[in-house]
Amino acid sequence: MAEIIYGKNVVLQALSSKRKVFNLYVLEHNVHVLQKNNVVKYTVVSKKKLDQMTNSGVHQGFVAEVEDYKTYSLEEIIQNNGLIVLLDGIEDPHNFGAILRSCDACGVDGVIIGKNRSVKLNATVAKVSTGAIDNVKVCEVTNLSQTIEQLKKRGYWVVGTDVRNATDYRKMKVDVPLVIVIGNEGKGISQLVAKNCDYMVHIPMLGSVESLNASVSCALLLYNILSLRNTI
Repeated sequence: MAEIIYGKNVVLQALSSKRKVFNLYVLEHNVHVLQKNNVVKYTVVSKKKLDQMTNSGVHQGFVAEVEDYKTYSLEEIIQNNGLIVLLDGIEDPHNFGAILRSCDACGVDGVIIGKNRSVKLNATVAKVSTGAIDNVKVCEVTNLSQTIEQLKKRGYWVVGTDVRNATDYRKMKVDVPLVIVIGNEGKGISQLVAKNCDYMVHIPMLGSVESLNASVSCALLLYNILSLRNTI
């Protein structure tokens, strides 16, 4: 099956990756960009056509039909002293895309999502990730709690995010393989997944807002881990 992606950076990233591109559509004034990148197979179409293909998304004059996004097995993302992000019920594709972007920047080994009640890899996620969707390994599993148990057996510490009974995120133990759990935008981490976490961390808030956006929290946690690991 084919997946529609759009946006200059997303399409160019797909062209430079190993993903198969079935069809490429551009506005005439963007042809020089493709020629500059040695792309010779494309179809020039109208803006109306691209608007229809993307449901009036911000395509910037670039749309492509590509093979479905690849997912990976759990074994393929396990690494020594690794770093994995597990998303427990993230529903907003903009959050997912931003999280993938941060994971790519921080060298995360993989992102785990559930098959149910979770946003999937799609064109909006790809657009927001600005190409990171092609670089970060995403593992889709049926049962998050069972997956956490498997990771613990492989030496991972599982760290959840919560505002109650939690440790300051700057005091995390980072010299071990880590799984960072990011919960649903409104409900947070589910009770069953929370029970399987080794401990919880929180990001101190000085203002009246109680919590940060899921993707912002994820970025802060990842960069904190990188910073702490670089000082060891």
